[in-house]
Amino acid sequence: MAKRVYFFGNGKADGTAQMKDLLGGKGANLAEMTNLGLPVPPGITITTEVCKEYFQLGQKFPEGLWEEILEGMKKIEEVVGKKFGDRKMPLLVAVRSGAPVSMPGMMDTILNLGLNDESVEGLAESTGNERFAWDSYRRFIQMFGNVVMGIPHEKFEEILEAKKEEVGAKADIDLTAEDFKDIVKKYKEMVKRETGQEFPQDPYKQLEMAVRAVFDSWNNPRAIRYREINKIPEDYGTAVNVVAMVFGNMGNTSGTGVAFTRNPSTGENEFYGEYLKNAQGEDVVAGIRTPQPLRKSQKTDESQVSLEEEFPEVYKELERIRDILEKHYRDMQDIEFTIENGKLYMLQTRTGKRTARAAVKIAVDLVKEGLITKEEAIMRIDPSLINQLLHPMIDEEDKKRAIAEGRLITKGLPAAPGAVSGKVVFSADEAVEMKEKGEKVILVRHETSPEDIHGMHAAEGILTARGGMTSHAAVVARGMGKTCIVGAETITVDYDKQEFRVGDIVVKKGDIITIDGSTGEIFHGEIKTIPANISGEFEELMKWADEIRDLKVRVNADTPEDALQGRKFGAEGIGLCRTEHMFFNEDRIPVVREMILAKTKEEREKALEKLLPMQRSDFKAIFEVMDGLPVNIRLLDPPLHEFLPKTEEEFEKTAKEMGLPVEEIKKRAEELHEVNPMLGLRGSRLGIAYPEIYEMQARAIIEAACECKKEGIDVKPEIMLPLIADDRELAELKRMIDRVAAEVFVETGVEVPYQVGTMIEIPRAALIADQLARDAEYFSFGTNDLTQMTFGLSRDDAGKFIGKYVEKGILKGDPFMHIDENGVGQLIKIAIEKGNKTRPGIKTGVCGEHGGDPRSINFFQQVGIQYVSPSPFRVPIARLAAAQAKIRLSNK
Repeated sequence: MAKRVYFFGNGKADGTAQMKDLLGGKGANLAEMTNLGLPVPPGITITTEVCKEYFQLGQKFPEGLWEEILEGMKKIEEVVGKKFGDRKMPLLVAVRSGAPVSMPGMMDTILNLGLNDESVEGLAESTGNERFAWDSYRRFIQMFGNVVMGIPHEKFEEILEAKKEEVGAKADIDLTAEDFKDIVKKYKEMVKRETGQEFPQDPYKQLEMAVRAVFDSWNNPRAIRYREINKIPEDYGTAVNVVAMVFGNMGNTSGTGVAFTRNPSTGENEFYGEYLKNAQGEDVVAGIRTPQPLRKSQKTDESQVSLEEEFPEVYKELERIRDILEKHYRDMQDIEFTIENGKLYMLQTRTGKRTARAAVKIAVDLVKEGLITKEEAIMRIDPSLINQLLHPMIDEEDKKRAIAEGRLITKGLPAAPGAVSGKVVFSADEAVEMKEKGEKVILVRHETSPEDIHGMHAAEGILTARGGMTSHAAVVARGMGKTCIVGAETITVDYDKQEFRVGDIVVKKGDIITIDGSTGEIFHGEIKTIPANISGEFEELMKWADEIRDLKVRVNADTPEDALQGRKFGAEGIGLCRTEHMFFNEDRIPVVREMILAKTKEEREKALEKLLPMQRSDFKAIFEVMDGLPVNIRLLDPPLHEFLPKTEEEFEKTAKEMGLPVEEIKKRAEELHEVNPMLGLRGSRLGIAYPEIYEMQARAIIEAACECKKEGIDVKPEIMLPLIADDRELAELKRMIDRVAAEVFVETGVEVPYQVGTMIEIPRAALIADQLARDAEYFSFGTNDLTQMTFGLSRDDAGKFIGKYVEKGILKGDPFMHIDENGVGQLIKIAIEKGNKTRPGIKTGVCGEHGGDPRSINFFQQVGIQYVSPSPFRVPIARLAAAQAKIRLSNK
């Protein structure tokens, strides 16, 4: 039978850090720290395999498991020298979850387990600290009652708050032993009322119930939602860690804290963290009290007392351990520690959650420090997190004006960067509701809890009145890439009145505020933001990525502004320039409508003559920006009805502008109406039906290119024909483009090299790619439409039910977000293979949004795509993902 319970203690452990899948992250790292000789309390880890078996057996313990747990408990007793369930000197334990992937705060923990009405007296006597014993007992009843017995946390808090009010205590720390005795009595009465049963007094029964509860917490709503958001597989399961308690709440020589071996917000190589004197670990992460800084240099005001000052010897030991752990794990660590009567204990280490900015800086610094290679640094950055680095920043001039106008409300701790504005909401559910209505919101809470996960995901940013840089809000927001400010202590949140106050300032639900997660500042109203720049370590990392990757990255850009943004972000050309977007400009749309409403070819050509100089200037402006880089221009793609009026008011306005009766315009709109316009008269079919439209566009492109060449600009135009389904329609349209180009070369006396290619966006086009390659000089896969047509799904409507398909496991993911490798991917492979048979080395690219999706880029690398082309802000993501794809391929 496979080993199910792993022991660690006294400098030796059954497990190692490599066993995360089996022991969970927490258990594996507790074992590793034990083997490194660090001060870790002894304990046992029940494996993730047991969790899976537990659910398979209908939430029952596998046969023989309980006996193995009891055997492990005996080993803990031997190391500690105390007995579990003993009345005089009881061994107490913490029962904690630990999944293979970090899920901070999502699953359950129970501390001080093993206490009952008798052993609490023994604990008080053996430690000579009655207050500590009863504080531990009330904490245990509160956690066990909530986690195991299902009593809402608030019901315990109400009793605690009432007692504080009764005795005039500001915080839990001000309560006495007698106060805690009364609280315990009231807690037990409430447990009986709520559950109909007494609070369990048998420590072994407590342990069994707690282990079950931790397994069950794998499937609690917040854990399920967290896994959905972070794409964590359902079948991982959680391990359970039963660890001998060490007490940070024993008085002023004790405490607890969380630290990062580097700054998790900026990535600076500085020990960074917080601690609370006379407290247990949950007090820090739950944000119940605002903690004190780890180091003197971290202090923000003189009233603070750092760990370095309060416990200098402990701090030195912690610094030594920091150095050992970072060198051993070769990455920034997030550590939890407890000080019991001046002695330091390590409770956890894990790879620390960090902002994208910090992730990049840490990766680059670790390369320079010789701890990791450039390839490892690149593989450590999640490309999707790069969005954080491209977060807008506060416009400093507008900020100065806001401060002068008195709109700076207050400051908190800058937990996660970026600047965002939104309407204030006070509950997670409201955040989701408002998001669904298209509103941007800032979620404001006393402190967030794991139950708020869905609202945090929906919000633009998060603001809390309590908590520190390692609180739940800070850690989860950083992981999500959400702007976040915590510990804004001058704020008083009133959920009943749906408002928060800072002195005389009142901010109500629905009011707009701006939060700056880089400075911690909170403003009334909206403040302008400016785009971020690629510089410093990020620029260095991207250079390394560019050295490694062979997949080119272009940009989808329809305006000079988009083209410039793409180029700033490192784009190597334009992979898709949609000409129809230019037609929607206010000065163009009347002319476009004139062309569409024309009754004869002559009338249509007259309107197109007006559009020609407009299009030419569009293309010239883009060529100027992309000097020296290829520009792939797609000729008109959408059906013509999209340019016609939709409302009665628009019909009347258009009729007046054109001097035509309203009825005539409506009639033409009806004539152009199609049952399924996405499969109708659009794309190259327009070029066949109305060749003068494509002739005008081809002329505008070539004339603009010739003008640019005269001015010394290096132009590389590519003309792309959309929605091609047959080699004969491609041949006819290419002949037309070549004829127009030849005419322009004669007229201008200038020649420019150009290419004509096609989009592969219809399954038939992929299947006859060898025939298309006779005329097409390149293929660009329009994966949005190719997915739509392969699946028979409308990309505009599929969102209504795709989620269900993913949830049920029918689809691995939304095929419009991640390329469907089994279907759409096979069509791409077929097209590349067939295209290369006719035209060896034919250029191939992807211009759908899949071009900015790391998972899809990995597939494109494997099948030999030569470039991808996403929207401007996804260009850096694509550059990094392309380097990672190359590294993965090289390591196979």
